Amino acid sequence: MNKTDTIGIFERDKVFTIQTKRSTYQMKVDSYGFLLHLYYGKKIADSSVDYALLYVDRGFSPNVYDAEEKRGYSLDTLPLEFPVRGNGDFRSPVFDVRYEDTSWGLDLRYKSHRITSGKYSLSGLPAVYSENAEADKAQTLEIVLEDDVAQLQVTLLYAVLPELDIITRSAVVKNIGSRTFTVKKLQSACLDFVTGDYDFIKFYGRHAMERNMERTPVGHCAQVIGSRRGTSSHQYNPLMVVCSHDATEETGSAWGLSFVYSGGFKGEVEKDQINATRVQLGLEDEMLSYPVPAGECLSAPEVILTYSSQGIGQVSRNFHKCIQKHICRGKFRDQIRPVLINSWEANYFDISKDSILTLARQAKELGIEMLVMDDGWFGKRDNDFSGLGDWSTNENKIGCSMKQLVQDVNDCGLKFGLWFEPEMVSEDSDLYRAHPDWALNFKGRKPVLGRHQLVLDYSRPEVVDAVFAQMCAVLDNAHIEYVKWDFNRSINDVYTYAEGCADQGRVLYDFVKGTYCLAEKLIQRYPELLIEGCSGGGGRFDAGMLYYTPQIWCSDNTDAVDRTLIQYGTSFGYPSSAVGSHVSIVPNHQTGRVCPMKTRGVVAMAGTFGYELNLGKITEQEKEEIRNQVKDYKKYVALIHDGDYYRLTNPFEEETASWAFVSPDKGEALVCSVLLEIHGNMTNLYVPVRGLESGCLYRDEKTGTVYPADSLEQIGLPVTERLGQYEAYSWHLIKM
Repeated sequence: MNKTDTIGIFERDKVFTIQTKRSTYQMKVDSYGFLLHLYYGKKIADSSVDYALLYVDRGFSPNVYDAEEKRGYSLDTLPLEFPVRGNGDFRSPVFDVRYEDTSWGLDLRYKSHRITSGKYSLSGLPAVYSENAEADKAQTLEIVLEDDVAQLQVTLLYAVLPELDIITRSAVVKNIGSRTFTVKKLQSACLDFVTGDYDFIKFYGRHAMERNMERTPVGHCAQVIGSRRGTSSHQYNPLMVVCSHDATEETGSAWGLSFVYSGGFKGEVEKDQINATRVQLGLEDEMLSYPVPAGECLSAPEVILTYSSQGIGQVSRNFHKCIQKHICRGKFRDQIRPVLINSWEANYFDISKDSILTLARQAKELGIEMLVMDDGWFGKRDNDFSGLGDWSTNENKIGCSMKQLVQDVNDCGLKFGLWFEPEMVSEDSDLYRAHPDWALNFKGRKPVLGRHQLVLDYSRPEVVDAVFAQMCAVLDNAHIEYVKWDFNRSINDVYTYAEGCADQGRVLYDFVKGTYCLAEKLIQRYPELLIEGCSGGGGRFDAGMLYYTPQIWCSDNTDAVDRTLIQYGTSFGYPSSAVGSHVSIVPNHQTGRVCPMKTRGVVAMAGTFGYELNLGKITEQEKEEIRNQVKDYKKYVALIHDGDYYRLTNPFEEETASWAFVSPDKGEALVCSVLLEIHGNMTNLYVPVRGLESGCLYRDEKTGTVYPADSLEQIGLPVTERLGQYEAYSWHLIKM
C-alpha cells in the first residue's frame, strides 16, 4: 500500500482510503473498471472493506456486458461512487447527459488517479480552502473516469481536512471529443450504504419561518428536497443529515452533507429493493440543460461531508469549524463584528438625513457601533414599485450627498452601512428603460413579478459589470464599511437574450456564477468591507454565500420565540458567527407577539448582535436594558464567536429552547434558555448542560453556586423563577 498522510491506496486492489481523525471513507475500482463505494463511517484500520460487496442474481437487475455469465454482477445492486444513467443502475443517478443525436447513456470506467498536497479549488465557484496545507494536513485525491464511446471524462475530486473530520466532494465534466453533449443532471456527492436503517433530517420552511428541523425514517420511497427557485430558498436548505434511528445529540452515527452553492439544488434519500440506502446531493436537474462543447468543462459545486459516531451535535460542530475557518474569508472571518442598528423597522422607506442622524445619535448613547441605512436611499424609491437598478443616491429625498450623510454619521461616532439589492431591477427604473433585455423574462410574455420587481440576467457578464460600476460609484465616494446584500424574490422567467446562448438550460447555473463574480469583485476591491448576505432574511442561507459574506441575515422574522426555532434549525449546519440576529420592537412586526426585552436580547446574542427598531419609541427602562445588553454581548462575544455550540433542548418538542457556548478549552460556558410554555403549578424544569469537562466543578459567576459538570449533564440547571411569559435565563459557568 502506497500511503501518504491521510489518503492511502492499496495498489494491487485499487482501493482508495481517506482517513480523518475519527472517520474513514473508502472506495474501490473493481475488475471491470467501475468505481464502487465501500465505506464511510467510524475510523477503521488500513484494510479493505470489499468483503461487504455481495454478488447475487437479482431478477430484472441487468448485467454489464463484460460480466458475461456472471449474472450476480449488476450495477443495479452494487454500491456506486458516481452512479450514472444508462449502465444498468435503475436507482437515481448523479450524472446524466444527452448527445447531439438525442441519445443518452453513460459507461464511465476508471482511467487514472493522483494525490496532491493541499485543497483543490473550483473555477468561479466557492469551495472549502486551506490556507496552510501542512498545518491542516489537507490533501486532494483526483480520480478520472472516462467513457471512451462518448468521449467524455469526469474527474472526481476529494479533499480531506483530517483534524476537522471533513471530506469534500466535487466533479468536473470534460468533453474530450469533437461533438457537444448536454449535461442533464449533475450532482456532487453520493453515499451508498449497503445496510442499515436510517433517519433523514431536513430543514424546511417558508419566508419568515426558515429551517424548521424535521426528522423522518428512511423508507422504500424517495424523499426529495430541493429548490426550483433559482436560489437555495426559504423552503428547503441545502443541508442534510442522515443518522441511525437511535442517534441523539451526543450518541449514535450521523452523516452530514452541506452544498456549497446558492442556486437550485436537489437532495435525495431512498432505500432500494435490497434495503440499501442511497443519499445524494447536488444541482437541481429539472431546469438544467448545460451544453459542453469540445474541449470545455463543467464543474459541479462542492459538497462538504462529515461523519460522527458521537451524535448529531458533533456533525454540527464539525460543520461550524469548517465553515468559520475554511469557507468564510477576509478581515471579518476572525474579527468581532460591530453591534449595529438597521433603519428598516425604524423608518421603512421614509428615510432622510434628519431621520438617519436622529437614529445615529440615539444609537450612540446606547453603545451601538454602526448604523445601516436600509432600502429607500436610491433612485426613485419611495415604495417597492420602482427604483431598483438605479444605484445612485436620491439626494433630493435624503437631503444631502451620500458622502455628507456618511460623514455626519461618522461624526456621531458610528460606522456606516448601506443596503443594496444588486441582482434586481424595477420596470420603473432608468436601467430597465435603457436595457429591458437585461432582465430575465420568457420571450414574448409578460413577466411574473415578485415584490413588483424583475431579476437581472447575471448569466451575462456585461450586466454584472454594469451593476458593479454603479456600486463602486457609491462605495468609492463615501466611507461605507458594511453592505447588506438582499435578494427579494425567486427566479421564475428563465430566458436570456444573450447572443450565442445555445441552451436556455444553462442560465440558472451561469446566473449563480455571475452573482459569485460580483461578490468576488467587491471583496477584491474593498477588502475592509463587511458584507452581510440576505434574501428576504434566510432565503439564501448557504455555505456558498458564506464564502463571500461571513454573515447572513437569518430571517426577516425578528420575533424572539420564532427565532429560537429558526436559529435551532440553522445551528445544525452553520456557526453562530454567521447568523445575523437582532433585537426588535414589541409587539413584533411579523407576529404581534410581546416578549421581554431580556428574552429578545438573549436570543439575538446567539448570533451577530444588533437592533432593528425605532429607538425614539422605547422607554427609558428599555434604553437602559439595551446599554446592559451591549455590555453583556461585548463580554461574551468571543465565547459566542469561537466557542463550541451545543443544542441542549429541542424547542419543537420541549418546554424550553436551550443552548450553550463552551470555550474550546472548556474553561467557561454560557448557557441560555427561553421558556416557551407557562402553566399553572408548573412541573420541575431543568436545563441539561453538555460540553463541560467531566470530573470538574463549575461556578455560576452570578450566584457563586458550584456545580459538578457530570451532574449538570445528567440533571441540569434548575429553573426556579418562572412567572411570566417567554422568560429567558442565562448562566455564565467558570471552571474552578
